[in-house]
Amino acid sequence: MIIKLLQILGFGLGGLLVAIVSNVVLLRFSRSLGIRNKNDVVVRWSNESKPSLGGVSFFVVFVFAAVAYSMVFGEEPDVFRNKQFVGLFVAGSIAFLMGLADDAYNTRPLIKLFAQILCGLLFVWTGSHIELFHSFYLDSTVTVIWVVIVMNSLNMLDNMDGITGTTVLFILLTCLFSWWMIGGFNTNVWSLMNVAVIGAVLGFLTMNVNPSKLFMGDAGSQFIGLFVAYYGMEYLWNVPADWNTKMGSEIPSWIGLCIALVAFTPTAVDTLTVVINRLKKGKSPMVGGKDHTTHHLVYSGLTDKKVWYVFVIIGVISSILAIAMVNLVKLETILPIAFFLAYFVFVFIILYRNTIKFQAPKK
Repeated sequence: MIIKLLQILGFGLGGLLVAIVSNVVLLRFSRSLGIRNKNDVVVRWSNESKPSLGGVSFFVVFVFAAVAYSMVFGEEPDVFRNKQFVGLFVAGSIAFLMGLADDAYNTRPLIKLFAQILCGLLFVWTGSHIELFHSFYLDSTVTVIWVVIVMNSLNMLDNMDGITGTTVLFILLTCLFSWWMIGGFNTNVWSLMNVAVIGAVLGFLTMNVNPSKLFMGDAGSQFIGLFVAYYGMEYLWNVPADWNTKMGSEIPSWIGLCIALVAFTPTAVDTLTVVINRLKKGKSPMVGGKDHTTHHLVYSGLTDKKVWYVFVIIGVISSILAIAMVNLVKLETILPIAFFLAYFVFVFIILYRNTIKFQAPKK
């Protein structure tokens, strides 16, 4: 147990330190040779020009953690021979490079969509998919749609200091505890990679919480969106299938959808609200704007920092409830699941009504 705790602590602190060092180096680089003109920075909600390089540390930590795992656990099969891990690694690399290209050249939306679909197909091809309908083609389709939605949803949510990083942090913590509840407290490649990236997110948040020094950028939001989509699929969506295999029970697969929905409440509510409001106005949901739930909370009178506190609270509650749902599935007590879904509906109603009540001040 002590050895496992030290391994968890080592990968977590390692991810944290590598992320902080990476962000410090990138921040210094962007302030000297890294910025050639004003097009190399992004003007955000704060109307301040800051480097969009913070998310690079996520991928750096991901690679370092994979290499470190191979070195520390050399007696075990190489992680790069694990088909599912290779699928995650290749898909993650594609997501990162596509995001990096978008940060640099503002790539066309169709190219980004193609890359996201390719990432989802890579998951399916390497044996990772959502188990919902027990039909390969239907489940594969749902998996690809899930990957595209999560990658775009977290990218859309990345509109204010600390919001996306905090949301990702609590989702990954939920996935981690869900995995430990199902498979026992272990330090396999999946849990340690999760812990390392959690450390990376914490390191990023030290420089991204309001007032931020740098932004995540598409390189970060696309990679972390892909990473979160994978873990959400395997350790939230597929919870019923895992328990059915382990205990020989017959828990309905749609329960996994409910668990994922609750865990992803902050980003799911924001995306749903934005899509509804933009469609009502005859606008494309994919065109950016300052009409997110975060923005309307500011219009209601909150400061940027208080908006972050609101999302911290929502993230904590979402994580606790989702973990409780996983435990209920373990106990084969699924009746209260509807009560937990009511939480998602409640958050959606509150934040959606706020977008209707408080509008952006007229210039």
